[in-house]
Amino acid sequence: MTMTEKKPAGVRRLHIKSMSDTNLLLLITIGVFLLMYVGAILFQGSGFLKPQTFFNILNANAALIIASCGLTIVMITGSIDISVGGVAALVSMCCAVYLDYKDGNIFVSALIALGIGLGFGLVQGFLVAYLDIQPFIVSLAGMFFARGMTTIVHTNPFNVQNEAFVDLKETRITVPGMGSVNRIGKYVDAYVEIGVVVALLLVVLLFVLLRWSRLGRGFYAVGGNRQSALMLGINVKRTRFLAHLLCGVLAGIGGYVYFLHVGSGAASHASGMEMNAIASAIIGGTLLTGGVGNIAGTLFGVLSLSLIQNIVSSAGLDQAWWTGITIAAMLCLFLIIQSIVMARKKGTSQ
Repeated sequence: MTMTEKKPAGVRRLHIKSMSDTNLLLLITIGVFLLMYVGAILFQGSGFLKPQTFFNILNANAALIIASCGLTIVMITGSIDISVGGVAALVSMCCAVYLDYKDGNIFVSALIALGIGLGFGLVQGFLVAYLDIQPFIVSLAGMFFARGMTTIVHTNPFNVQNEAFVDLKETRITVPGMGSVNRIGKYVDAYVEIGVVVALLLVVLLFVLLRWSRLGRGFYAVGGNRQSALMLGINVKRTRFLAHLLCGVLAGIGGYVYFLHVGSGAASHASGMEMNAIASAIIGGTLLTGGVGNIAGTLFGVLSLSLIQNIVSSAGLDQAWWTGITIAAMLCLFLIIQSIVMARKKGTSQ
């Protein structure tokens, strides 16, 4: 039986239910983000009214958006990958060493980043999908391996001096009509970094992939019910493998975007990125149990996570624990919302 043939009634209800849950959780995430942003404008001054404040959130989190999209895909299939932060750090260090110590060029450095991400995706995807090893254990090993290799490549942190790379890093894309007047009365154009454009393009492509492609429907089907997916003729192992492969590639791209933002190599880079990516996916409406998730929701999950950090900082609570407490509270809030939504759906389906 193929994906285009008629589905059993139970499987068809499962697919419609999952997509309905996905859209509902997406609306909740967007609504919470808008409420927080309006609250920040009302209670913390006009700084949040400036478009550049919003663009700065995108500039600082372009790499996290890409990594979170990768996490969303594997979580939709009911899996997990906690190696993305280590991969990003390894990509940054390898590209930095290549550019500065090997007199490299930026095009080959981008290929190096893709190659590293592809390698991790291939190995981890094979171990998870075809050898049926727990994804948490596989990606945990991948995280340790990536962090260790980062230190082996180069021990000390350093800033990249390669002229072509520095020019690319400092490139700014002006956003027409979104500038503002600074304190001395001068009009300043709003801008975004190149990484933001890359991240938003990937969000659009992955949104289309999940919503309208056969592979995207396969991701949801495998995460929702593997037995039903097998009945539909879906190759479950190949689908899980492709999810991890795509996550690895996105981690490589995200690592290069992160490298473009920081302009340096260091073993401590992207520390905690994997946890922030998982949190962003959950806030965006992706369930850890699989079958429900949305790339657009993940985008707003990243924005919400960063916004709450900015709000805490603007309130003068600069201590690190305040940020951790507020993120934990937000995460718990969305987990409760997800539980309520899923319980309501379960009740109405019985």
